[in-house]
Amino acid sequence: MSQDTPERPVHGNTVANNAGKLVQARDIHGGVHLHGPAAAEVRFPCRFGQVPPRAAGFQQRDQAGLLPAAGECVVVTGPGGAGKTQLAADFVERVWAGGEAEVVAWVPAASRDEVVSAYTALAGRLSGVDRDPPDAVRWVLGWLAETPVSWLLVLDDVWDPQDVHGLWPAPSTNGRVVVTTRRQDAALKGHGRRTVAVGMFTPEQSRACLTGVLADRPHLLDGVDEVVQELGHLPLAVGQAGAYMADRNLTCGEYLRRWRDRDRRLSSLFPPERELPEGRDRTVAVTWSLSIELADTLDPVGVAGPLMHIASVLDPNGIPLPVLTAPPVLEHLSSTRGTLVSEDDARDALGRLERLSLITLDTPTGTGPGSIRVHSLAQRATREATPSGQFTDHARVAADALWEVWPEIEIDTGLAMALRANTTTLTAIAGPLLFSPDAHAVVFRVGQSLGEAGQVTAALGHFTTLYATTLTHLGPDHPDTLLTRHNIASWRGDSGDVLGALAEFEALLPDRTRVLGADHPSTLLTRHNIASWRGRTGIVLEALGECEVLLTDQTRVLGADHPYTLATRHNIASWRGESGDALGALGEFDALLADQTRVLGADHPSTLLTRHNVASWRGESGDALGALGEFDALLADQTRVLGADHPDTLATRSNIASWRGRTRDVPGALGEFEALLADQTRVLGADHPDTLITRSNIAAWQADSGDVLGALSEFEALLTDRTRILSADHPSTLTTRSNIAYWRGRSGDAQKALSEFEALLTDRTRVLGAGHPDTLTTRSNIASWRGRTGDAQKALNEFEALLTDRTRILGAGHPDTLTIRSNIAYWRKIADEMRRS
Repeated sequence: MSQDTPERPVHGNTVANNAGKLVQARDIHGGVHLHGPAAAEVRFPCRFGQVPPRAAGFQQRDQAGLLPAAGECVVVTGPGGAGKTQLAADFVERVWAGGEAEVVAWVPAASRDEVVSAYTALAGRLSGVDRDPPDAVRWVLGWLAETPVSWLLVLDDVWDPQDVHGLWPAPSTNGRVVVTTRRQDAALKGHGRRTVAVGMFTPEQSRACLTGVLADRPHLLDGVDEVVQELGHLPLAVGQAGAYMADRNLTCGEYLRRWRDRDRRLSSLFPPERELPEGRDRTVAVTWSLSIELADTLDPVGVAGPLMHIASVLDPNGIPLPVLTAPPVLEHLSSTRGTLVSEDDARDALGRLERLSLITLDTPTGTGPGSIRVHSLAQRATREATPSGQFTDHARVAADALWEVWPEIEIDTGLAMALRANTTTLTAIAGPLLFSPDAHAVVFRVGQSLGEAGQVTAALGHFTTLYATTLTHLGPDHPDTLLTRHNIASWRGDSGDVLGALAEFEALLPDRTRVLGADHPSTLLTRHNIASWRGRTGIVLEALGECEVLLTDQTRVLGADHPYTLATRHNIASWRGESGDALGALGEFDALLADQTRVLGADHPSTLLTRHNVASWRGESGDALGALGEFDALLADQTRVLGADHPDTLATRSNIASWRGRTRDVPGALGEFEALLADQTRVLGADHPDTLITRSNIAAWQADSGDVLGALSEFEALLTDRTRILSADHPSTLTTRSNIAYWRGRSGDAQKALSEFEALLTDRTRVLGAGHPDTLTTRSNIASWRGRTGDAQKALNEFEALLTDRTRILGAGHPDTLTIRSNIAYWRKIADEMRRS
């Protein structure tokens, strides 16, 4: 249906219809000379070309105020479907209605032929004389440059800057030029031209647009915000989705259900071309595919298209540049193209995609490797245009690239977050393709990364979901399914459920033994973890014994220098120290350090961890200054190897502060902890477990400095946060409750301290078990504060009962057992004195 052109008053001379070159005669004698008519005088105002009508739900954009004033040329650039043509058309209508231009010309510019054809027709319209195209083009450009008449020219949808080379109007104080294009080439800039970028609708504009399209069907709008969010606020998509819903009488909720059906293609979610509103001749899918096809023809030919296909299975919000230039991607591009593709070629191809507004390229900075962003609809259109066999290749290449660039040590936390997000997106899109014939390693790496970042609950959730997936695609006995169970047990323990972790590892051991064999490294690793978590339940001597038996088997099967064997020696030394033999632990760690330095290297993370333990047990052996010196030296090496912001480096700073306090430099310790807290909050976040530990240390040293009430307040605030972040039953939350009760008693309220410790004992027994060291420590505190409330005899009885259990669990010579014997002697004396009095 055509749209009436707005009328403007006509002034100047009118021109009669021109009959062209016509001779009418009966008998001709002699020569006849044929002359063209004199140039007819054009009448103004003059409107040329078919200006697209305003779309239903049209939204005024902020960029409208940036369009040209007299004498200016503006290039409006943005992705396909962003509304560039609508913005220009609205500008034309406003200029026309306001009488701001005597000549308004709309020129389709998708090809050079279109522009030349339009200029030829415009020359005839303005001059009344027919000219051949070259002459007509020269005439139009000359007229625009010299005329005193005000004019506006729009070159709409320029696909190739070369198509308009030599066709730009010269700057004129009487003229304005608007060019719309997806391209961002340098050839479109300069010469006084101003660029205006047009992107997506704001959420408010998207909502208003869809509301406008469905203005006569308001009952269909329930769920509008979810729909426009799914559409990525692409103006073309919002408008066409509204037309689709109106034609089919679908509510937003019903449309959303269809949209999320992965079996549906975009062509079934937007109107077909025959149903598009007037002035809209391309569907959403076609809009994107045309740009991709053009990008693939640009130098380096045949690279941009395959790159876009790989990007289509990754995170639209940011794909790290190293992923798209990684060796697996370059190998795939070389295979697809048939010639070698270099990293420079891949980067150039990404530049071509950006020039066509298919991606947004965030260049590398001093703090990150750079990334690309791509609209989710462009990704979906690309995926749907991919044959199934090629789609499998793209998904596997993307997974290989993510694995390739994932650093073993995550110094750049922003990169780690981006890699996790991309892996999550890839897994959701590729589904079973990443689990044939085995689970791709990257699906495990993302969970490990979450845990290393302190998001232990998220890590547990990731592996729990992964277990269901591996069970479905691989079966219960596949090694990757068993590996997933291993990770679930490990992160369950780190999330606070120590007994649950131990139980899951014990259930895993017989299955790994049956499937893999007793001597398989994974089976031996399961035994390693059983011993480790048994020790963390408080059964230290049994854990030590299991580690020593395991070491014999690992040495026989794997060799003395295997990393698993060295890790077991590490645990033996640790449990030796926890059993009360600090000097023995120090000696074993010293020996281990020499072997790890020889086998793994001085800068290996495991070697650095052993140095950490050497320093720690040196301090526990009584040499606090020696420990402080070793931690200082370790900090310098960790900063060099891992970076100043790595969690292990920050943990060493925490130990330095702690040992500084234990050398009685309490103000120094507090100052270092406060500086550390600021850095941990910046790097890890306020809710990271390590950040919360530093808050606990600050409160403890604050109390030690004499500010008991201030410390108590800090601990109470920390309890609220730990309960929210870690759960009420997490061991760290229970430790905070212990600190609150202790400092409550030290503040003078012994009775309330006793009550809080009694409540804590119930929860620690339920969560950790009766034999856990923390549970035994709580019993010690109950006995102590009971004595301080005046019941010395009951305190004595409770310490004597505790001595039996600590001797059984920790051994008679353990420092904690010896402390209980000292307390028994003290309260026996007090009880005797009270009886005598």
